[in-house]
Amino acid sequence: MTVKTGLGPPGFYAEALGIALPVMLQQLIMGMVSLIDNFMVAGLGDVSMAAVNVANQINFIHIVIVNTICGAGGIYLAQFRGAKDEDGMRNAYRFKVVFALGASALWFALCHLVPGKMISLMIMGNAERERIIPIGAQYLRITSFALFPLALSSCIGSSFREIGLPTIPLVISAAATLVNTAGNWMLIYGNLGAPRLEVAGAAIATDIARLAEVSAFLVYVNRRAVPFYSAFRRLFHVDWRLITVILGKSGMMFLSEASWISSETIMTALYNSRGGAEVVAGMAAGWTMANIFFLLFGGIWTTSTVLVGGSLGAGKLDQARKRAGWIKSGSAAAGIIIGIAGAAASTLLIPLVFSNLTPEARRISLGLIYTILAYLPLWALLNAIFAISRSGGDTSLGMYVDVSINTLLFVPGAFALALCTSMAPVPMFAILKLTDVVKLFIARHFLGKERWVKNLTKRN
Repeated sequence: MTVKTGLGPPGFYAEALGIALPVMLQQLIMGMVSLIDNFMVAGLGDVSMAAVNVANQINFIHIVIVNTICGAGGIYLAQFRGAKDEDGMRNAYRFKVVFALGASALWFALCHLVPGKMISLMIMGNAERERIIPIGAQYLRITSFALFPLALSSCIGSSFREIGLPTIPLVISAAATLVNTAGNWMLIYGNLGAPRLEVAGAAIATDIARLAEVSAFLVYVNRRAVPFYSAFRRLFHVDWRLITVILGKSGMMFLSEASWISSETIMTALYNSRGGAEVVAGMAAGWTMANIFFLLFGGIWTTSTVLVGGSLGAGKLDQARKRAGWIKSGSAAAGIIIGIAGAAASTLLIPLVFSNLTPEARRISLGLIYTILAYLPLWALLNAIFAISRSGGDTSLGMYVDVSINTLLFVPGAFALALCTSMAPVPMFAILKLTDVVKLFIARHFLGKERWVKNLTKRN
């Protein structure tokens, strides 16, 4: 039996939405707070906003690394949940924490040793480079203290979602974002008697919010019976054979994600050279707005992990196949709906939220959002295919697709457009993303081989 694309029964989508909506709402809240952050920082001018957003692009690499680690452990945690194996769930959680904190330690060192060099790599050739670097480096150093609480919160929050309890991380993260917003309001501009710290204030507010978030998670898991949770003193009491297996799977995921994030970083550095601070600020503002619409992807990944992964772990392979097909169809349909609604909302919001940016920066921002939303249905379907594949432990699909297309088409295309044309950033981005159409054809081919239709909980 193979995966057939077609809309599923209403009952399935009701169950899927029950899992996806809290995740999407959590990302919406975080996206709105990011939007508010950018609105507040934008009041300091294009240079300050450019510096903060370049630093956040660097921090995003750390987030991708942590999410990849959580995703690798999550494949097994969800399947062990389907098999009702709490020991397996705890081992998967321990894998997440140990490797996520280890990665954070390395990133923390980089942010303190070479922050200026990392910022400079992202804005080579930019006309405002010398003004952006010191501000961005300062922001990077301060926010590096948030790396460890962010990593631990991600491990705990993702694990709750993988056992079908997405409301808990939703509530905790919502509270943390309120703390972040209040901290920004006080510390950026010096409200309520606080010192006016500008960009440094935004960074400190981020640290405080991340600390509040992880504290709330730790209080909750230590007061409730949580099936996956393992105390710090037992983190290394693990099934090393299972950890080795997860590492094998995560290796392919890292190759896939490393290929993706490196190609995106190269593209960002290339289009940041096309002008001054208005280009960096405009593109960054566009991505901030677009991240609100990317909430769809989190819902797709969590739904696939819980519903498809859970079915596989319970040994219900045919049910997993049916659910996979329904998720693919529903994801593409959701991408179309959100794309249309997002375009209308962005037209109204960009002039309001980013009124402090220059008109050129706002024009670039709106053009980028329209381009992203046009691609959203395609990206939703691609994310569904990747998520379904990984839910059954087939991490090779994403690796083959991302590494091949990014290496052979995307990166060479980016350099060709940057070196051989004077093309503006938004058209450059739109043309390069046509390579995702090729990704779709390859991904569909590999998904049809059904290497993902496996119960991973059977241990010899």
